[in-house]
Amino acid sequence: MFDKLKQVLAGVEADYADIRYEVKHETKIGFSGRELTQLSASSTDGHVVRVLKAGGFASVAFTRFEDAPKAVKAACENAALVGSQAREPVRLAEVEPVRDRVEPALEEDPRRVPVEEKLALLRDYNAIPLAEERVATTEMAYADVIREKWFLSTEGAEVNEDLVTVRLGGAVVARDGSLTQTVRVGMGGSNGFQKLRGREELVGQRTKLACDLLKAEPVTAGTYRVVMDQQLAGVFTHEAFGHFSEADLIQDAPTMRAKMKLGAKLGSDVLSIIDDPTMPFVLGHYRYDDEGVRARPTQLMKDGVLVGRLHSRRTAAAMGEPVSGHCVAEDYRYAPIIRMGTIYIEPGEDDFDALLAGLGDGLYLCNHMGGQTAGENFTFGAQYGWVVKGGKRVKMVRDINISGNLYATLGSIARVGRDLKLGETGGCGKGQTNIRSCFGAPHVLVEGLVIGGR
Repeated sequence: MFDKLKQVLAGVEADYADIRYEVKHETKIGFSGRELTQLSASSTDGHVVRVLKAGGFASVAFTRFEDAPKAVKAACENAALVGSQAREPVRLAEVEPVRDRVEPALEEDPRRVPVEEKLALLRDYNAIPLAEERVATTEMAYADVIREKWFLSTEGAEVNEDLVTVRLGGAVVARDGSLTQTVRVGMGGSNGFQKLRGREELVGQRTKLACDLLKAEPVTAGTYRVVMDQQLAGVFTHEAFGHFSEADLIQDAPTMRAKMKLGAKLGSDVLSIIDDPTMPFVLGHYRYDDEGVRARPTQLMKDGVLVGRLHSRRTAAAMGEPVSGHCVAEDYRYAPIIRMGTIYIEPGEDDFDALLAGLGDGLYLCNHMGGQTAGENFTFGAQYGWVVKGGKRVKMVRDINISGNLYATLGSIARVGRDLKLGETGGCGKGQTNIRSCFGAPHVLVEGLVIGGR
């Protein structure tokens, strides 16, 4: 394959060019209640060529190899046009060109599991909630996505890496009269099909939660001291903080860039955050990004101080900061953009019981239900929670919305647990969908969160 890609880039008259070829395989199975609604398998492929010329940077995606000369010509012309209009020429940070072949570490390759077995496993998991009389319906799905990638640059980089992702989950809907409660269940990862086996207990627990929420009371609105569980704290880290650590989102935003200046004290002394795509056996793992740059752990915050951010080669050069290997594409249809890999709050010293004891009276909030950010302000939903009195959980509550300011909340994190947990099914929709964007945290204690309820 590299010989064919070299033909494409041979003779390109530009300062730099690269090409990524990718074959993408997908299997999808879905149930709505007891009805099988989807069973499909597909393989598609395509290319993306990028060119730096005359200070401009441009990309063109194409699917047919015979269209390569036309794509390269268009990319060169577009780059020159962009460069002629740009205030400053685009530069790419220097990196060492590597030649490598990376096979994923899989305990069980989903490509070797018959589709009949995948269907049977999903059907069995789907039957667990449907056996509960208070469950009205389910939406359950299985998916595996395999990306076989080849990257070549005029600098001499040649990288071939496969990414394998499996996922199983969906929604359990419980009903009591006119009241319904929906709880999501999810499992999966990047290290093989075995992540989906033997998970009946998880599905049962999520089913029980959906039914228990029918008896829970709506939370009373107010300002509370709060312990957030690992999933909710992880979503906050990703959505409210992580995106502002992506250099492309702040590069041309002077106000945010001033606030996110390296060396600024943004959080409490107990708060440290890192993004590490190199962590093995987790959803967000990869060796090389889609610019052929080797991924590395990037410390973003240390003891409350902003010390790093995530970069492409372009933004690293523009901002004079180190490359990090965080430029990732959804698939062959897209040029890469800066994305988080595995972002998480580093564990502290407290166990869960110590956090609840330190909370005293307040709320223990669990699981996320979507949300949004508007600049430095955020709003998230929590799936459920508990009223805590004297460090003990006394009653379950639901219908919980959390709102706040990023910087105020970072500074209000008072204690951090030692029980780090990373998500099995992440994802991020920034411009392109990244199904492998992973996040997590330990339990954290936060002072003064605004909670919306009844």
